[in-house]
Amino acid sequence: MYSMNKSRMFSFRLSEQDYLSIQQKAARARLSMTAFIIGAALGKKIIVVDGLENTLSELKAIGRNLNQLTTLCNMGKIQCLELADIKNQFGAVVEAITGLMTG
Repeated sequence: MYSMNKSRMFSFRLSEQDYLSIQQKAARARLSMTAFIIGAALGKKIIVVDGLENTLSELKAIGRNLNQLTTLCNMGKIQCLELADIKNQFGAVVEAITGLMTG
């Protein structure tokens, strides 16, 4: 997220509860505490999307299907493609991702 040459040290005191809260938020964002605190302090958006693994798996499967269909078309083994099902699947995946981000 943030990779500049860090030459300055900054420290501060905080309660154990605040420390644990920041630590949990950084872990959930899959960032180090330093990256999380710097990002938050500089007003960077930190977006965490839970449940994306299943959606990405579905998206990869759709991509594999498209690649197989494209190969068959290029080989001349199929003449006409009906992509309505694939379009519907892809639309469902996009809706799921949008729902997770606005959720």
